[in-house]
Amino acid sequence: MHHSFPLTGIQQARLDRFKCAASVDVHCHILPETDDGPASREDCIALARALVRDGITHVIATPHQLGRYEGMNRAADVRARVIETSRALEALKIPLELLSGGEVRIDPAIPKHLEQDAILTLADGRKHLLLELPSQVPMGAEAIMQHLSQTHLKIVLAHAERYEMHRKDPASVQAWIDAGAILQVNAGSLSGANGEKMQKMVFDWIGRGWVSVISSDAHSTGTRRPRMTDAINTLCAMFDESVARTICIENPHRILNGEDLPPLQPAEPKPT
Repeated sequence: MHHSFPLTGIQQARLDRFKCAASVDVHCHILPETDDGPASREDCIALARALVRDGITHVIATPHQLGRYEGMNRAADVRARVIETSRALEALKIPLELLSGGEVRIDPAIPKHLEQDAILTLADGRKHLLLELPSQVPMGAEAIMQHLSQTHLKIVLAHAERYEMHRKDPASVQAWIDAGAILQVNAGSLSGANGEKMQKMVFDWIGRGWVSVISSDAHSTGTRRPRMTDAINTLCAMFDESVARTICIENPHRILNGEDLPPLQPAEPKPT
């Protein structure tokens, strides 16, 4: 849904700074009464305003699907809720565009669920699937990616830094890269909100060129609030601004448009 009213100064400044058409958040729990995101419409509106203050212009709503939400948040319901929420934002003149998506818990039946239009791809574009793993159980990248290859989708690994197996052995994420997964990292982990150890790991991954997308994974205006501005500023302090442009602006925009992402590029940290 396209809004007719102007962007805020903060949003416009983001677009001007990076000379881009949109600032896209591809992983966000904004829909009310849907999952562990906003519990009410009021909370949803508060989160939408926080996203706008964080410079975001477009949000892919990614409620949890499958796993403990099995049978809930089916694609048709999510699409309807996105339209309903968009209308509420429109009525309040909040300049934020919402698109449909899902954060899909690993499940052998994912290909079947996609065929039946029960789960959603990012921006409903049938190109990228946001995949969530269990946080404690180690998962073999190769076998999972092989199984999901029948979907012909690009697999975006949700908050790759949060899995215990990657925290214990940060190099284990290489297997996902080798198998063709796209790594998404949360803005809070990059900006230091989730501790220094995790931040260092993320810096290392970015240095190796492993991280393709930074997203908010915002759930509320509390501890899990949008932190995209912090992430961009942190990145620009640590690396060249082009790194922030690629993983915070251009790649999320490519996902929104269902385009392929460019090859991974190692990033040289600035001399300290």
